[in-house]
Amino acid sequence: MARHLFRIGRWSFRHRRIVVSVWLGLLVAVGIGATTLSGDTSDEFSIPGIESTEAFDLIKERTPEAAPDGATARVVFRAPGGERLDDPANERLVLDTVDALTTDNVVSAVDPFTAGAISDDGRTGYATVSYAVNSIELTAADKEALESAPDAARGAGLQVAIGGDAVQEVPHGGTAELIGIGVAIIVLVLTFGSLLTAGMPLLTALVGVGIGVAGITTLTGFMDLGATTPILATMLGLAVGIDYALFIVSRYRHEVASGRPLEEAAGHAVGTAGSAVVFAGLTVMAALAGLSVVGISFLTEMGLAASATVGIAVLIALTMLPAVFGFAGTRIRRDRLPGVKARDPEAKDVRTLGRRWADLITRRKGVTFGAGLAVAAVLAIPVASLQLALPDDGSASDGSGPRVAYDLIADNFGAGTNGPLLVVVDVAGAADPGAAVDRAVAAVSGVEEDVAQVIAPAPPADATPEELADFQQQFADAQYATITVIPESGPSDAATQQLVDDLRVALADLPDQTGARALVTGQTALGVDISESLGSALPKYLLVVVGFALVLLTVVFRSILVPLKAVGGFLISVGVALGATVAVFQWGWFADLIGVDNPGPVLFMLPLLLTGILFGLAMDYEVFLVSRMREEYVHGAEATEAVVTGFQHGARVVTAAAAIMVGVFGGFALGDDVIIKSIGFGLAVGVLADAFLVRMTLVPAFMALVGDRMWWLPTSLERALPNLDIEGEALARDDRELVGAGR
Repeated sequence: MARHLFRIGRWSFRHRRIVVSVWLGLLVAVGIGATTLSGDTSDEFSIPGIESTEAFDLIKERTPEAAPDGATARVVFRAPGGERLDDPANERLVLDTVDALTTDNVVSAVDPFTAGAISDDGRTGYATVSYAVNSIELTAADKEALESAPDAARGAGLQVAIGGDAVQEVPHGGTAELIGIGVAIIVLVLTFGSLLTAGMPLLTALVGVGIGVAGITTLTGFMDLGATTPILATMLGLAVGIDYALFIVSRYRHEVASGRPLEEAAGHAVGTAGSAVVFAGLTVMAALAGLSVVGISFLTEMGLAASATVGIAVLIALTMLPAVFGFAGTRIRRDRLPGVKARDPEAKDVRTLGRRWADLITRRKGVTFGAGLAVAAVLAIPVASLQLALPDDGSASDGSGPRVAYDLIADNFGAGTNGPLLVVVDVAGAADPGAAVDRAVAAVSGVEEDVAQVIAPAPPADATPEELADFQQQFADAQYATITVIPESGPSDAATQQLVDDLRVALADLPDQTGARALVTGQTALGVDISESLGSALPKYLLVVVGFALVLLTVVFRSILVPLKAVGGFLISVGVALGATVAVFQWGWFADLIGVDNPGPVLFMLPLLLTGILFGLAMDYEVFLVSRMREEYVHGAEATEAVVTGFQHGARVVTAAAAIMVGVFGGFALGDDVIIKSIGFGLAVGVLADAFLVRMTLVPAFMALVGDRMWWLPTSLERALPNLDIEGEALARDDRELVGAGR
């Protein structure tokens, strides 16, 4: 492989104008597609086949006009002190506002007076607006109505706040990307001491991210994609794009400092460091694409989109980067900041901080390894209390419209009003449908813990005979009834999650008793079902991805222990990342420092997402650091010396790469969107733990403890495995042959 990559690097250097033109042309093409063909994204989460989704499917099938999967908005009104909403002037303002919300997509807009949704003091009420389409399909007219309808009421002194999925904002990076780029610039300049060299990884990474994200944005015009998908692709594409280029640039500078001609140096850099980039990239891509085995559409979309962006980053690092070397020419040798000495940090006679750290670890290997494991265990303790839930308006930032609406409802109507549960009673198989519904109501009413109110299906008390007949006919046609359960606790509260389980247990005997079946749904029920589905999918996902990585790393490093050590280190990193996330986002420790206004349950998909992404990134550092150690060992160094020397060569670049990733992910952790914030924070902590605690402390200590056995491989397996030559031994052999031939 090293020879093939050498040729790619040298060809790209030599034909730099063609290579750069192709990449920039592709960037322009997908950019045009993104601006002309893109559509909207969505924040909706659902999984087919779970009980809560099945309930909505039943309603949609029997009564399509009900639009159970349509967007909803809650418009909350509050009168000034000393006034009531049912004062004539205020009542007219409320009714006019609700009327102004009506658009072609609105199925119903029920005002607070009709619904009886007025607080005891008469000051607060809420209207419910239901749409025929989901939030991604809302038109400009729908959104404009939501924005402008409350203007008159607000102008007259009423407080109006709107929540619900109809007003969910699409998260935008913006500031987060700028923070990440700023950190990357500082780290790259400090690493290379050169503005020219520092700009190379940044330039190529931005081109790769631009192509990847523009391509994803273009696809939104043809398929439904989650709002988080392009942000996650940006986050990962920027981080790995800079890191992969950083490794190759660092090797290129080493080759140039060793006296190679520039074109040959570019080929050697791609042939050696590029090999590590290829296998690290493949591992990240496999981990992300492997999310598709879970069988959940929004995770599949996120994984495949991010995987494609990482693949673009790899291709650009192997081709566009050496082309940029060609444009830089000899300036790479002399472009340095004032006061920076021209030296090669990878030279064996340079005693770097990394060398001193490795010497210390290998001398105190037992103590270091034990202490490192103890620290990791303590940091992972909070994982034991991990609680998962769907994001809701209660997790929105303080002062935002959805958060204000959520708090007004919770304070005046009870926390559970923000997340009512719906029991759908399917009586299609019941001999006596009416009796089946009555038994279901009795079963639900028998659950007393955390239940504020049970609303049974019934016509209005003052219904006319015609209205009563219509109600009975609708029930006969639909063959289902709905029971609304208002919990005492909020939608993300553990007590509400327990109530979902209690209701399902209470209704479990309904099919045997009546022939009917009952399905529990609602925001909390959906969160419970999705969390359970993800939990059951995690072992399968780990089996596929870890199995792939074990095989790949065994082939790459030709060792049994190295892959096992890599996976063990990854598990430590995930434990630390999840522990820190629980401590900050769920317990509220230091939450104010990153703008977490309302600590609560962790995002339901975060454990699986962190597992997939961190696995790929952990293998990055494993490949980059350990490949240099193996390179020294293959070239004849004693086992411990190979660890120390390889660490010296790789630690500086791995440190810079990790600092850049932490900066990029940390920038997203400082954003406003709770989903992006939690993902960014978890990844930042995970990378920090993996790079510095695991790969740069525990790994060298463990390898020094094991010694030569670290590189053991059964003879039969040694013969059977292909030699991928990640260390560039073929290139070194070619160099020796050229020297021997006098060339």
